[in-house]
Amino acid sequence: MPAPLLWFGAACLGLYASNRANDAYLKSTNTVRTLPGDSSKRITPRNGAIVTCGIYGVLDHTGVWVNGNIYELSGKGLIRSVSPERFLHNRTGKKIYVACDEHYMPLAADDVSQRCIDNLFQLRDYHLINNNCHQFVAEMLTGERTKITSFSDLNEALSSLFLTSINWHEAKVDFR
Repeated sequence: MPAPLLWFGAACLGLYASNRANDAYLKSTNTVRTLPGDSSKRITPRNGAIVTCGIYGVLDHTGVWVNGNIYELSGKGLIRSVSPERFLHNRTGKKIYVACDEHYMPLAADDVSQRCIDNLFQLRDYHLINNNCHQFVAEMLTGERTKITSFSDLNEALSSLFLTSINWHEAKVDFR
């Protein structure tokens, strides 16, 4: 049985290396100035802000902040509203990060919160690559389905939409 574990480990290592290369590319193009974990600045999220947390150091999970909760597309395809604690539950990331501009203002659009609320409890055909949390977040921002497959793609979309470099800062969150 060690062979499947070796293949799994090799796949994780490859994914980690690929993510680090994508991170370096995003920084070199000024798409992202500060990655999650690179800043000690703490920011209070506002409604419609984009948030993320880490999963095993190789993946990122994203959602939208609305009224103190986070709207996300779960791995079962359900659009749901969860507490910040639940957003981190069963993920290795211990902190939530919020996308900001260079002036520490959370990136958010006025109609994003309502769009999230309107989509609550919808069920989608979840797919890790083709219909994931990043695509859900982009759709809530723009109102249109977009081909977003990775955290890097989402950062590029955010940078284009808000016309700024993305700065990920730790969210000031009250855990209940």
